[in-house]
Amino acid sequence: MQSDNLETGQEHRTVEFLDTDPGLLAAAVRAQLAGARAAGLDCDQLLLDSGIDPTLLDIPDSRVGREQVAKLLRREWDLLGDESGGFLSRPWIPGTFAMMGHACLSCPNLRRALLRSSRFVSMVSDDLQIKLVEDGEEARLLIHHGNLKQLPNQIFVESLAVIWLRFFSWLIDRTILLERVHLAFPPPDYNEDYSDMFPCRHYFHQRETCLVFSTRYLQMPLVRDEQQLAEFLARAPECLLTQYKSDNSYTGRVRRMLAGQNGIENLSLDDVAARLYTSPQTLRRRLKEEGNSWQDIKDSVRRDVAVYQLKKHETAVAEIAERLGFSEPSAFNRAFKKWTGLAPGAYREKYRG
Repeated sequence: MQSDNLETGQEHRTVEFLDTDPGLLAAAVRAQLAGARAAGLDCDQLLLDSGIDPTLLDIPDSRVGREQVAKLLRREWDLLGDESGGFLSRPWIPGTFAMMGHACLSCPNLRRALLRSSRFVSMVSDDLQIKLVEDGEEARLLIHHGNLKQLPNQIFVESLAVIWLRFFSWLIDRTILLERVHLAFPPPDYNEDYSDMFPCRHYFHQRETCLVFSTRYLQMPLVRDEQQLAEFLARAPECLLTQYKSDNSYTGRVRRMLAGQNGIENLSLDDVAARLYTSPQTLRRRLKEEGNSWQDIKDSVRRDVAVYQLKKHETAVAEIAERLGFSEPSAFNRAFKKWTGLAPGAYREKYRG
């Protein structure tokens, strides 16, 4: 994922990504080399050339610095001539991701950009599909890898999900807060890193891999220009190995409070504002500046909790409705169908893990 060296006279802008995290678990780095290994590359030498001691990957819980991992990925892509790291049947020649970025940049909003990225991927890949599906107030970004090379491909699919989430968050200059992520895989050896990869609830052993988020993000405009994209691409993949911005926004903090034990039932806007040492009026204004509202966040958490209960527990629908603060089950049923396109009972039957 390299820059195509666009040059303009505009001043330098900073790409806002976090860079304070401790690195990637060695198990994830080892998994990332599956394509290179299958292609016959000397992976030990590849690691050494990237400043990584190969024996580090055999030490449980060891971590590799993100700068070293970025160097490893660039070296791997150069040797393979493939930005997919050898996982795709038709290689993504260097510059493919950059071209996708430029193709999306002229889109008016996130929905059009995601649809265009889907079309682009279908044109350059034989065994990879990325699809946007809207159900009620939920958007699902599905990622399916046909895996024609029959490789251990979990890390590849997960990495694509992370890249799409972080890149498109950057394009709209807004962290896309996930409701949950479904993964068509078992929990990996690097499961503890999932909170960084996907800061939401995770479901493994699913029929499909997808990111689930509110459709309200889809109408948000893209705010980046060609110069900013060139600077972003020049920093890839480092900037895609870290989370876009910090989820220390008011939206993120409010959502975490409401998602905590008994938060939905017992916390009012006034309560949350007091915990944040601000007034309810100021909190409402801050949330509006971030493109959210108290009701948006509350519904987002309600939806997440409801889905979790329906998928993982035998809790009666009426009891779930009461826990979420609905006056009666019928009100919950209407809200849930609006959120997901399905009634609670039908959702439980269709998506239960």
